[in-house]
Amino acid sequence: MASIESCLPYAIAVKNNPQPCRTLQQWMQDLHVPGVSIAVIHNGTIAWAKGYGVARIGGEPVTADTMFQAGSISKAVSAMGTLHLVQQGKLSLDEDINQKLVSWKLPASPIAPGAVVTLRELLTHTSGLSVHGFPGYAAGEPVPTLVQVLNGEKPANTKAVRLESKPDSQWKYSGGGITVMQLLLQDVTQQPFASFMQDTVLSPLGMSHSTFEQPLPADRRSVAATPYDEAGQAVPGGAHTYPEQAAAGLWTTPSDLARFVLEIQQSLQGNANHALDQAMTREMLTPGKGSWGLGIEIGGSRTAPFFDHDGDDAGFEAVMIGYEKGGDGVAIMTNGQNGGVLNMQILRSIAVAYGWPDFQPIVHTAVTLDRRVLSRYAGTYQIGPSEKMVITLEGDQLMSRVGHQTKLALFAQSPTHFFTLMGGEFDFPVQADGIVVHNDDGDYHGKRL
Repeated sequence: MASIESCLPYAIAVKNNPQPCRTLQQWMQDLHVPGVSIAVIHNGTIAWAKGYGVARIGGEPVTADTMFQAGSISKAVSAMGTLHLVQQGKLSLDEDINQKLVSWKLPASPIAPGAVVTLRELLTHTSGLSVHGFPGYAAGEPVPTLVQVLNGEKPANTKAVRLESKPDSQWKYSGGGITVMQLLLQDVTQQPFASFMQDTVLSPLGMSHSTFEQPLPADRRSVAATPYDEAGQAVPGGAHTYPEQAAAGLWTTPSDLARFVLEIQQSLQGNANHALDQAMTREMLTPGKGSWGLGIEIGGSRTAPFFDHDGDDAGFEAVMIGYEKGGDGVAIMTNGQNGGVLNMQILRSIAVAYGWPDFQPIVHTAVTLDRRVLSRYAGTYQIGPSEKMVITLEGDQLMSRVGHQTKLALFAQSPTHFFTLMGGEFDFPVQADGIVVHNDDGDYHGKRL
C-alpha cells in the first residue's frame, strides 16, 4: 500500500534514465480528482481497501464504504444476473429475443431483413444494435421510461436503439443492446430490474454497499461521492440519473466490486457459485469477437488470462480487473472525470507491486539529439479547430503542452520520432508546407503556425 501511495510509475520508462516518482496525491491534484477508492485482491482475498481524498470538496474523506457510480461496469454485473436466468432455463442465449420481449419488440430493419438478434449477441456486443453509451439525466431533467429510451422518444436524450448491421457480423460496443437486455429481464421476471439484481447477484455475493436503484435512494446519499468534471468543478445538480440501469446504473464500492471479482474467480474453481455454476462462469469468460466474453472483456495471455471492464458516468470513472488464475485483481473508483488517467497510473503501480504479468511500464530507449535538431520542432501547432499544441525547447529538453494540460517532456527515439512518459508518440514529418506534428494514435495531426 505504501509503495502505491508514494510512487505511481508512468506508462513509459526510459532505459537508463529513471524518472522521479510522483505520489498518488500529486496525481490527484494535477488531474483534479477529489477522491479515489481502491480495493486490491491478492491470493483470493481482499488484501486491502482504502479511500483517498474527499467524497466532496470541503466535505468528508473518502472511505472504503464511499459509494461511486460504476458506469459500464454495470454491464458485467448485470450479465451475471442475466446468465443466472439462462442457467435456470428461463432464458436462452441463442433464441430470438423478440420471443420473450413483451413490452417492446426490436423492429425489423431493411439493413438486415429477417435478422434475429439473440441474448448472446447482446452480451458480446455483436448484435449490430446502435447507441454506444448514455449521458444520463441531470438533476431536474425529466427521466424517460425504458421504452422511450429504446425508441429515442422525448425526453430521451439518445437516438433509438435499432439494427445498424447484420447481427454477429462484427464486434461493436452497444450500450443500447444491454438496455434491450434490461427490458428483456424485466419482461421475463416481472420484477423491477434493481430488485431482480438485488435478489440474484448483489445480496448473494455480499455486495451490501451496492444498488441499481436510480436515482440513488435518499437514505444512501450521505455515503455517496459527489461527481466532478475535468476541471474539478462539481457536476451541476450532482450525480446523473440513468434509467439504463443495466448499462450504467450501478452504485457500488471497490470492495463490493472486489467481491464480484472473487465470485467469478472462485466459481471458476467450483468453490463459490452463489449466482452461476462453474460451467456458466466458464462460458461467461470464453472470448469471442473483439476478445469479449458474455458481458465482460477478456485480456491477458493464454497462461494468465484476466477479465475486466471499465466505467464512465458523468463525473465518475472506474476500472475492475481480475485474473482467472491465482486470485489477484483490483477495483478502483474515482469521482473525477479525469479519473480514467489516474486509474491507469494506480493500476500500473499495483501491477508493479504485486508482480503481475500485465500493465507494467513499457521501457523505451531514448537517443540524444543535437540541440539544433530539437529546435526545429519548437513552435505552436494547430491540432484541432480550437486546440493547439505548444512545443518549447527548455535547455536540451523538448516539452509539449496541449491547451491547459500538464506539460510533458518529449524523448527522441529518432530525429523525427518522439514519445512521452504518458505513452503518447509523435512524428514530425516535413511536408511541402512545413513541419507538422502527428500523433501515432491519430488524436493529433496539425501544422505549425
